[in-house]
Amino acid sequence: GLRLLQVNSTAYGGGVAELLTTHVALLNDLGIQTTWAVIEGADDFFAVTKSVHNGLQGMDVAWTPAMESIYRERVKANAEALDGEWDLVLIHDPQPAGMLEVLEERGVRGGRWVWRCHIDLSHTNERVWSFFEPMVNRYDTAIFTLAEFAQPGLTLPLAFIPPSIDPTTEKNRPLGDEAVRVVLARYDVDPERPLAVQVSRFDPWKDPLGVIDAYRAAREHVPDLQLVMAGSMASDDPEGQEYLRRTANHAGEDPGIRLLTDSDGVSHHEVNAFQHAADVVIQKSTREGFGLVVAEGMWKGKPVIGGNVGGIRLQVADGETGFLVDSAADCADGLVRLLGDEQLRSRMGTAGRERVRERFLSLRELEDHLRLFESLVS
Repeated sequence: GLRLLQVNSTAYGGGVAELLTTHVALLNDLGIQTTWAVIEGADDFFAVTKSVHNGLQGMDVAWTPAMESIYRERVKANAEALDGEWDLVLIHDPQPAGMLEVLEERGVRGGRWVWRCHIDLSHTNERVWSFFEPMVNRYDTAIFTLAEFAQPGLTLPLAFIPPSIDPTTEKNRPLGDEAVRVVLARYDVDPERPLAVQVSRFDPWKDPLGVIDAYRAAREHVPDLQLVMAGSMASDDPEGQEYLRRTANHAGEDPGIRLLTDSDGVSHHEVNAFQHAADVVIQKSTREGFGLVVAEGMWKGKPVIGGNVGGIRLQVADGETGFLVDSAADCADGLVRLLGDEQLRSRMGTAGRERVRERFLSLRELEDHLRLFESLVS
């Protein structure tokens, strides 16, 4: 009978939307009346919130009174459009974070409010964070993936809950060899040659240019190596097309590289096939709140080479389920080592799948949330 509202900034593209697709259905099945609302925003708002995202992860971005005004105006409109009564409201990430402030100033707060931060706040831009910190401190609690992401100025109760993957979705369910071969043939990927795969948005934090550098260095030792880089173009990420263009320019005419997006017909089924076909999965992020694709690759029994940052460190056991790396050269070394040792790939892949089964599947995260909800409403 609990009435729960979840709010984020996009219905498609990115990990939060994937998490909510699973969580909303499961929570409703459990008898928690769960509604998912997506805030509305124009191009200028999402340009500001992209700067917010980059700034909160440590980038030196512009932050001006005009940007603050654009943010507040759009958040105010979304808060005033909320229709319903809720026992608990779960707000995801910075885009809708200011909604509680608007409602409190109108005297219509209602229920208990939780802010769920999915990004890496370990090294924030102080100007951007100083704008959001008072908003966050209005909440009843905040959820972070890791304790190191919580800033010292926060005075509200904190919870630490890692995200998870749903093994029953189209992206993660088992695929037969023939289904995988059909997808590879459609995108001209040779199933007989070694394959490395990175699935992520095209943005600076995923280091797509560094992935290409690592691939090129590895090809000096594994000349027939192929690289697939696939990502969706999320509606709340106006920089996506620009970083896709930069990545394409860096790749040039290399016939071993496939850059693919949802505009090429790549969706969950195709991503699943690429991850099943991969010899090695890469997630060479330079900041990462969690990185669902790391757990996805491990669940498919693949060794993962990940950036030695944030939520990737939580998932990859260095030397056991893959390698944590700090540079393109380290990534290339890991690729060469794994591609040259089938037994090592198999051993790490098996260990990785078991690690995900124990720690990073949906029901574990759901239980963590239920315990938190119980403490908030009891």
